[in-house]
Amino acid sequence: MLSEQSVATVRATLPVVGAAIGEITERFYAGLFAARPELLRDLFNRGNQAAGTQRQALAGSIAAFATYLVDHPDDRPDAMLARIAHKHASLGVTAEQYALVHEHLFAAIADVLGEAVTPEVAAAWDEVYWLMANALIAIEKRLYEERGGSEWQEWEVVARVEETADVATFRLRPADGGPAVDFRAGQYVSVQVELPDGARQIRQYSLSAAPGSPLRQISVKRVRGGGTAPDGEVSNHLHARVRVGDRLRVSAPYGDLVLAGNDTAAPLFLASAGIGVTPIVAMLGQLADTGHQGPVIVVHGDRSPAEHALHADHEAYAGKLPDAAVHFWYEEDAHRDEDGAGVSHRTGRVDLTGIAVPQGTHAYLCGPLPFMRAVRAQLIGKGVAPADIHYEVFGPDLWLARES
Repeated sequence: MLSEQSVATVRATLPVVGAAIGEITERFYAGLFAARPELLRDLFNRGNQAAGTQRQALAGSIAAFATYLVDHPDDRPDAMLARIAHKHASLGVTAEQYALVHEHLFAAIADVLGEAVTPEVAAAWDEVYWLMANALIAIEKRLYEERGGSEWQEWEVVARVEETADVATFRLRPADGGPAVDFRAGQYVSVQVELPDGARQIRQYSLSAAPGSPLRQISVKRVRGGGTAPDGEVSNHLHARVRVGDRLRVSAPYGDLVLAGNDTAAPLFLASAGIGVTPIVAMLGQLADTGHQGPVIVVHGDRSPAEHALHADHEAYAGKLPDAAVHFWYEEDAHRDEDGAGVSHRTGRVDLTGIAVPQGTHAYLCGPLPFMRAVRAQLIGKGVAPADIHYEVFGPDLWLARES
């Protein structure tokens, strides 16, 4: 993978680049958007750019990839690359855009590091970039081919359900009456809307119903700003303006948080918090439809039962499984210890103390990063192999930024 000479150079310069990577990515985005303002208007999430989270995610992915290559020069981090590639493919990223990113990223590196960027250093980091870029291009090409291209499709809203005060479910069907491309439970689609200022912003939403239906279903949480954070542009647009009969531009389904294998006896652990419930409910629906027989531990944390989106579906699908244990934690108003369906309700935050996790369990997590890190640590403490713990991050993957 990475040449011997470049390994030595990257290893020697990684601390310097790592220390400056935040400033490098900030200048990169400034230069990119100055040259190509349409990318900020119609491709990149303006909210994440304003908050700085996209810069943190890019910095984390570059640092994590370079560190991995230095430690494993004959290998590459395929799990990380696959997660990024699925995100890119759902946005319609093209191979040609990687050259544009290279131009502005390396201009930012030279600008920030100055004379430290010798020809040898530039060549080594150029090799790192193109190893990562070409791997992503290849994965994204395969994903596009599997789905018959990267074209967006018009979908009509045929139903809208107010799940909670801040979560609405939209059920969609192809506007042209054609068949819908199938998907796997846990995957997501991108939705593009035109905002009042003419920007065509894109957001990704998990499909919140099991595969097999001619309809698609997304459940959208309205993002309310706080302090200096703005309200979510697209989520508030969908809540305020989109009704039955309206049309949305929707991508093909992508995402690698999907149930592994077809072993109906395999022990599973499905944990969510907040709006992270959406892919987990789809997984439970799929398990119920396919007759899963093995033990399934279902865990969810939320502020209160009233804010628990898809609560009825969460319980109903779990109730169809012959060996499911369901545990819900609420920070407020957890009045019942256990209901008639055998669902335990507890006050506080998710705590796996006292919950037995079978050997060989595969775990699937979705929710805020602090929640997923805490649950992952508890699962590892109970003997679950780290490789068997799978997760989905909504928005920029700041797990990588933290890990690097």
